[in-house]
Amino acid sequence: MNTVLAEPTAVRRPRPAPADPAAAVARTRARPGLGDTLAQTLAMAWRALKKMRRNPEQFFDVALQPLLFTAMFAYVFGGAISGDVHSYLPLLIPGIVAQTVLTTCMATGTQLREDMDKGVFDRFRSLPMSRVAPLAGPMVADLVRYLIGASLTYLMGLILGYRPGGGVLGVLGAILLAVLTGWAIAWAFTWIGTVARSARGVQGISMMILFPLTFLSNAFVPSRTMPGWLETFTKVNPVSHLVSASRDLANNGVLTAQVGWTLLTGLVVVVIFMPLSVARYKRHL
Repeated sequence: MNTVLAEPTAVRRPRPAPADPAAAVARTRARPGLGDTLAQTLAMAWRALKKMRRNPEQFFDVALQPLLFTAMFAYVFGGAISGDVHSYLPLLIPGIVAQTVLTTCMATGTQLREDMDKGVFDRFRSLPMSRVAPLAGPMVADLVRYLIGASLTYLMGLILGYRPGGGVLGVLGAILLAVLTGWAIAWAFTWIGTVARSARGVQGISMMILFPLTFLSNAFVPSRTMPGWLETFTKVNPVSHLVSASRDLANNGVLTAQVGWTLLTGLVVVVIFMPLSVARYKRHL
């Protein structure tokens, strides 16, 4: 009896499931660790610095404005407020530093809105990068602009005859305080950059905030010469705290409560506006 041997049947292997686009996107957008976030923030800061180098006009507000404003305010208001230019400089220089830092903060939000309108951040959407890095990176680069603006202001004051009683350490402390405060307040203008519809809108809103805070403070005139209600406002104005703290450091070389109030105000601004800026930025992705 002939036995017919059956041919072995081929083992069918299951076909691999097609790639899930949603899963791929989820893997791409996996949350990076703290080290990755720091590295990406520094990379974005380097990108912003290279952008500044290729666009020197971005330094005009921190290079020319402090020099012009210091000279004009000293010679125009010095005699009327303090009797002479030399006596007015200890009052004026810290105020010009605060004004320069605030103006630079305003530019941070405006440039952010311009990048968003140009679609630059659309490229970052597909990259496995931290969502805070595109915001924090340019702000780290702006620390250089704050440092340049504050340093040039004190240098111009020295040329005009300003002799800070706090010495080198006092001036360095005042500059460091201004730089840290500028970085903190810039988060508020960054948030404005994410909610406004255009760069021109960011500039307009920022100016409405900037001018009252700057000129309704003790930056350029003693607050005791103001009406009672306005003097009360200047005492709670965060710009007044920064100016008073800078004067205590640069002119007298002492740490006062004004330094603590300035740092506390900056911390509050960061705690409030950093999460708001990141959340609003995510909505555009």
